[in-house]
Amino acid sequence: MDFMGVNRQYGESKLMVQLPPIRTIMFIPGNNQRFIDNAPAIGADAICLDLEDAIAPKDKLKAREMVKTAIPKIADRKKYTLFCRVNGYDTNLLEEDLLAVCDKDLDVISLPKGNGPEIINRVDHYLTLIEKQKGLSPGRIQIAPWIESAEGVLNALEMCRASSRVTMASFGGEDFTHDMGIPRTPSSKEVEWAMYRVATSCIAAGVIPIAGVEMNYKDENQLRESTQFSKSIGYQGRYCIHPSQIPIVNSLFQPTEAEAKEAREIIHAYESAEKKGLGATGLDGMVVDRPVYVRALAVIAKINKE
Repeated sequence: MDFMGVNRQYGESKLMVQLPPIRTIMFIPGNNQRFIDNAPAIGADAICLDLEDAIAPKDKLKAREMVKTAIPKIADRKKYTLFCRVNGYDTNLLEEDLLAVCDKDLDVISLPKGNGPEIINRVDHYLTLIEKQKGLSPGRIQIAPWIESAEGVLNALEMCRASSRVTMASFGGEDFTHDMGIPRTPSSKEVEWAMYRVATSCIAAGVIPIAGVEMNYKDENQLRESTQFSKSIGYQGRYCIHPSQIPIVNSLFQPTEAEAKEAREIIHAYESAEKKGLGATGLDGMVVDRPVYVRALAVIAKINKE
């Protein structure tokens, strides 16, 4: 296939599939058949078959073939969304990965090592050509880039706006700290600024921020603390590397009973005031105006989608 000949005449991709809310995305090594077979039963909102970091260089081609075979067998969009993390653009593996895994049953390409919008654009063009050649609906496959370098963090907004296929994006703390030449610590203080920037860029571009993994899967307290922090700054879901993380992350990324109760009270108070011609009102000493009301509506909408 002549990837370099992709023509811009196809225009901007228009997405054909609306994905359900995603709290958890479980990484599954693409060369482990037992893990692949068990993946549908682990309770994640999304499964991400991995061809990148979880695979040793000598097993890359084997994993690609296993994932190609697995996708039609395990796809079940009623139960979960299906991702595949391909290898990065600079590996010389990306194009063949895309040709192998792009299928009517695949929802999202998890794209690592994104440094700027030009890579997003190129992958968009690749997907456009593959969709045309395979008879898939235009815009069938979405892109979820990993922003995990100093350059990528500084280009985060442009990357999120580079293609309509980009519907979510993630910050990768391990690769970022490696690029920066700084230690990775349990507190994550060294990556907080970058996490804020990526989340803010996502929201500004209308893209869903998804937090990266918590590497210490045996430390439940660390998982809870880091997930709660991610949620507090705008992230709406998280990648997981162990099945034990899934129920914890799922529970933390859905509104608590207290949050739901407060949201309903805010909605009732605001709508009652609005009927009286008021644009704001008070509730338990707190001003409730339009932004507070809209935020409460979002909480209830998330509950209704569960």
